Amino acid sequence: MCLAIPSRIVKIEDSLGTIDVDGVKRVVSLLLLEDAQVGDYVIVHAGFAIHKIAETAAAESLKLLREMASLTEN
Repeated sequence: MCLAIPSRIVKIEDSLGTIDVDGVKRVVSLLLLEDAQVGDYVIVHAGFAIHKIAETAAAESLKLLREMASLTEN
């Protein structure tokens, strides 16, 4: 099973994008997306951005993930 965490594209160079999740940045391939833009939210698997998602859906998913993580901090 794979946990898909929405990531925001903050930089694009050629076919590579830098993504950001709460300050953690990684470089991923954008070859599988036709029209990726800076500011888009994407789902990443195995180093490839595989799907764009709406900002509202990304925000809700990130909110739920943060809530789950806070339950384990006790």
